[in-house]
Amino acid sequence: MVAPFIQVQEIYKSYQRDSLEIPVLRNINLEIAEGEFIAFMGPSGSGKTTLLNLIAGIDKPTSGKILIAGTDVTELNESELAVWRSRNVGFIFQFYNLIPVLTALENVELPLILTPLSKKERRAHAEMALAVVGLAERMHHYPRQLSGGQEQRVAIARAIATDPAILVADEPTGDLDKASAEEVLELMDRLNRELNKTILMVTHDPRAAERARSTRNLDKGELNN
Repeated sequence: MVAPFIQVQEIYKSYQRDSLEIPVLRNINLEIAEGEFIAFMGPSGSGKTTLLNLIAGIDKPTSGKILIAGTDVTELNESELAVWRSRNVGFIFQFYNLIPVLTALENVELPLILTPLSKKERRAHAEMALAVVGLAERMHHYPRQLSGGQEQRVAIARAIATDPAILVADEPTGDLDKASAEEVLELMDRLNRELNKTILMVTHDPRAAERARSTRNLDKGELNN
């Protein structure tokens, strides 16, 4: 029997504020198959982004384990985590975090600088990623010359440039108009179906959640079916 791609086991996460311990996640158990597209929903402060950050290796739990393709990411030190993230996870945020003085192509190329690829190979990877998101003809444009939807697609191209197995998306349509949001969701759907990317998405938007194959709800730090 094949083990789930992502296994979240008995995760508890709290933050310390002065002498006060503030619990954010309690007793989280979750199994996610490779190629899944899952949406996490719930009210503000329910722990959705914290859970996403723990799975993506941005943060560490107070207790519990997270196994991804057999690797216990909770056991990795900071430098090991940085290498693991660069190889396995692509990040998509609500605000595109593009560097305004770099072209679309240069923005997409940025994460590849940390890889052993040559300059020519980096350029080829970045061009291919922009082609996948339908922006090959805009690669030499700067962020200010692009619409919000196009900027988010550049951000998605940057996220997939290293060919990660996992894409984590935190409110990816939160700053977009309805038409642009639909374009971005359609693209994420394609990445999931055609390239078998495992996508974990936090969203408040029921229309965005409908694109996922499954939805899980968080409330007061606990995961409900």
